Amino acid sequence: MTNICTKISEDTWNAIAKSFDSTRRKPWQECIEFINSLPKMSIILDVGSGNGRHLIPCAKRCKKVIGLDVSRELLEIVKKKVYNKRFRNVELIHSDAVNIPIRNNSVNAILYIATLHNISIRYRRIISLKEIKRVLKPGGKAIISVWSRWQDKFRQHFVKRCFTRYKRKEFGDIKLQWRQHGLNIPRFYHLYSKREFVNDLKEAGLKIVEIQNVKIHSKKYPDNFFATVKKG
Repeated sequence: MTNICTKISEDTWNAIAKSFDSTRRKPWQECIEFINSLPKMSIILDVGSGNGRHLIPCAKRCKKVIGLDVSRELLEIVKKKVYNKRFRNVELIHSDAVNIPIRNNSVNAILYIATLHNISIRYRRIISLKEIKRVLKPGGKAIISVWSRWQDKFRQHFVKRCFTRYKRKEFGDIKLQWRQHGLNIPRFYHLYSKREFVNDLKEAGLKIVEIQNVKIHSKKYPDNFFATVKKG
């Protein structure tokens, strides 16, 4: 993983890994419903597995789960959790989501949660989505989530951006500071409109089964989009 974008991402998530783990313990209901819908003999890939909050429920239910993350520090956190719970059906891989080191047609389902929007530059996000399609078995499905551009917290920011020129940035790009536990670490995000999310999924050749507008923290406008997709 020598790409400069990957290196920046790895350094960022290594720096906030412990703080992130202490603030992200509860799995999202949309993910639990997806996991519970899978056959128990499924092989699952969790792309951007983070601190394992969705990997652990996968390990409890399915035959095997592969956790992939750009951060070694987060993988170490997950490794300890897996050891403490005595799971023997978990494999962890250190990699970014643009180059997934898994063979073609090898997994039944994929969780790709709150990670796609951390990849800079559209062509790299499209490559990542094509990687999702590549490693899925025919008929396999994935759940993919991204932050919404027009959520309550950032709506005014992007409304203002509509009337200013962007230099070298894609509309939707933003840097957010991680300030918990005394830290001040910038994180890259590309916040999506629903139309753009649909277009990127289609560009990658994924078949869209359903897209949900979800309010997790916002009160008025959805702050997340969840797409269920299939490999045709």
